[in-house]
Amino acid sequence: MATRHVYLVRHGVADPFGELTDVGQRQSELVGQRLAGLPIDAVWHSPLPRAVRSARIVGGHLPNAAVREAAELVDHVPYVPAGAPPEWAPFFDGYGAEEAAEAKLRAGALTDRFAGPADTETHEVLVTHAYQVAWLVRHALDAPPVRWLGLNCGNTALTVIQYRDGGSAPTVVLYNDMGHLPAELRWTGFGAGTRP
Repeated sequence: MATRHVYLVRHGVADPFGELTDVGQRQSELVGQRLAGLPIDAVWHSPLPRAVRSARIVGGHLPNAAVREAAELVDHVPYVPAGAPPEWAPFFDGYGAEEAAEAKLRAGALTDRFAGPADTETHEVLVTHAYQVAWLVRHALDAPPVRWLGLNCGNTALTVIQYRDGGSAPTVVLYNDMGHLPAELRWTGFGAGTRP
């Protein structure tokens, strides 16, 4: 039975202009080192600079993997709920029917391309953004679309989803794992708060 192994990585810490910081570069090096022992076939990345740079750093540790852009991985809101939970209402202020339709199209393209089995055993790294990781995890769990709102991930945290042929449900193997990062590089990308 062929399995598609998808390794989701949120890009490293970026500055306000979307470029990787020194911390983001170090985070990307460390996740690349963690993935180096795996038979990675490809590294796909969002077209945004912070993801492009992270993917190139990760790809430097994976000499047999092609590093390529995938437009479906671009940062976007994947789902605009008709009635946003009260704590999220300010976030969705100004999103209308047109934005909701665009979100649905982009989310569909993302899952169509990356959330299903492959013809052969494959191992792919997707360097993308927090919302896209959340959307793919929500999809794998077959949770209601609004549940992407409750899923966040740290910069260069590792999430792994397996898709098998034969119609079986996807398996979320790992979510938001930061074991490759020293304590001072963990939990970036989250708001302030107490962390384990």
